[in-house]
Amino acid sequence: MDKDKEMSGKEDKVTESLVDKQESGMDASAEEKEQKPENTSEEDVNEGTEAPEEEEHEEESVDYSNFDKAQLLKALKEIVSQQNFMRGDSLVQEIKSHYEEYYSKEKELAQQQYLADGGDEEGFDFRGADEDREFFATFQQFKDKRHELIRELERSKEKNAQEKNLILDRLRGLVDGEETTHSIETIKKIQEEWKKIGPVPHSQNKNLWASYNALMDRFYDNRSIYFELKELDRKKNLESKLELCDKAEALSETADIKEAIRSLNELHEEFKHIGPVPRDEQEALWQRFKAASDAIYNRRKEYYESQREVFKANLELKVKLIERLEAFKAFKAEKIRDWNTKTKEILAIQKEWEAIGPVPRESGKEINKTFWGLFKQFFQHKNQFFKELDEVRHQNKEKAEALIADAEAHIESTDWKETSNHLIQLQKDWKELGPLPEKFRDSLYGRFKKACDTFFDNRRNANKETNKAFEENLAAKEAVCAEIEAAANGKEDVSPEHLESLIQQFNEIGFVPRKNMKDISAKFNDSVNVYLGQLDLEGESKDDFLFRLNLNKLQADPNSNRVLNKKEHGIRKQISDLENNITLWRNNLEFFASSRTADKLKDQFEEKIDKAEQEVDKLKKKLSIIREF
Repeated sequence: MDKDKEMSGKEDKVTESLVDKQESGMDASAEEKEQKPENTSEEDVNEGTEAPEEEEHEEESVDYSNFDKAQLLKALKEIVSQQNFMRGDSLVQEIKSHYEEYYSKEKELAQQQYLADGGDEEGFDFRGADEDREFFATFQQFKDKRHELIRELERSKEKNAQEKNLILDRLRGLVDGEETTHSIETIKKIQEEWKKIGPVPHSQNKNLWASYNALMDRFYDNRSIYFELKELDRKKNLESKLELCDKAEALSETADIKEAIRSLNELHEEFKHIGPVPRDEQEALWQRFKAASDAIYNRRKEYYESQREVFKANLELKVKLIERLEAFKAFKAEKIRDWNTKTKEILAIQKEWEAIGPVPRESGKEINKTFWGLFKQFFQHKNQFFKELDEVRHQNKEKAEALIADAEAHIESTDWKETSNHLIQLQKDWKELGPLPEKFRDSLYGRFKKACDTFFDNRRNANKETNKAFEENLAAKEAVCAEIEAAANGKEDVSPEHLESLIQQFNEIGFVPRKNMKDISAKFNDSVNVYLGQLDLEGESKDDFLFRLNLNKLQADPNSNRVLNKKEHGIRKQISDLENNITLWRNNLEFFASSRTADKLKDQFEEKIDKAEQEVDKLKKKLSIIREF
């Protein structure tokens, strides 16, 4: 459909769809016509109900030219309140046209006054009155409601098509099944259900109706035993169609041509769904119904002829819009913002185009082709710009794939700390990527996230296993502590060797959870002290044992090697200091003269040297003990 027809006459398409269904719904193939000769009249109905295309421009004759702005707003609100969104569009467009004349004049006067007061032409901004904003808001409400109703009608047509297909399936089962006494009743119910279903999409209507007629033919032809009932049914159908002829002829007295067309379409729909009539009555019946229909169509044609001046004015408005659109023909820009700005401008022109009513039919096709050709050309240039922009997105895609490959290469790594830092850096790099192609964005991120999540899940699971082992070590160390205390309290097996073996057993157990390290160490020391209290050790052997015991306890420290080295270094320093002092003291002895006072000092120095040498021996023994560890 031409764009101008689509915007100005959508409500008329509802009426046209009914006529279209009559045009195509009963157009059976030649083979089907031979099978159903009694349906000649119904096929003629389809040809006779063809509505002239001028129906798209059908409008009510209401003169709004003398209405002021308040009256136009009131008229618009009345149409909206009546929810006459389909058939009221032509009236609304006319109301809007008159209102915009007032609005444009007010704007022009305001601009002249603004310039007369010394204002700058570029700084002029006409906001209009509250009444203007209310009018255009009400007009937009009408358009939104009307578009929603059209979408609902299309959804309803699809649903009706599904329902008719279900009825056809039932009808096929009835036609192909065995004859029963209830077949006629069932077929009548199916006819009633079919008749009650509303319009279907135009593309499906012809096939649905042809299938329905063919199945009905088969039903009647294959069941000759019900011939008399069929003839009786045909006579009843004749009576019903004669009533429809009377109603169609009465429509010629209806003053409102739009209402007459609507009622005629309903009569055609009903005429089409009534079953076949006796063959000898078909032609005369159809000619009578067609004559009544032609009388209404002729009146409509005369009405549209009277509207040609309006259509010519609409044509002039559309020609001016095309001239404005020419400025967009060679537009080029390097920034998205510039393209978006021009897009808003061209879409505003499109709205103006859609608001203009129909044009003469002989000019409609060419003017639509010109307008939409320029419109399309602009968006082709815009698409080329974004195509080049897509190249940048493609480069970002290659960078993303490199990050994914890097992340996937570290999935199985067990170097938890270094790999964690590396993946965190990759995640930061990912955030700094530019836009990615829409088609691949989710899948690329999914792959990257999966690689990172897999590694961190592995690390989490490994930590769980380690923590479990630490808990088991803690329980084992607590058991050793309990054994040390029990042995100390029992006193039977108390011995240095036994204590050393228990300490060694404690030291051989692995790490415990970090939160329990201090507690288990304190508990261990307390247990060992309890045990030591039960040992009977004296003198040097006790000192050596305690020193060796402390070294054994150090084995449980993760930093035992460093601690032992530090302790060894400290002992060596003590030995060195003592040996230096001994040498110094020996040198000093040589300077003392022979006297009672000097002899007393010599004895003191000799005593200090003796104690120092004993201490050196003890330290060297400790040093030898350290080397055992």
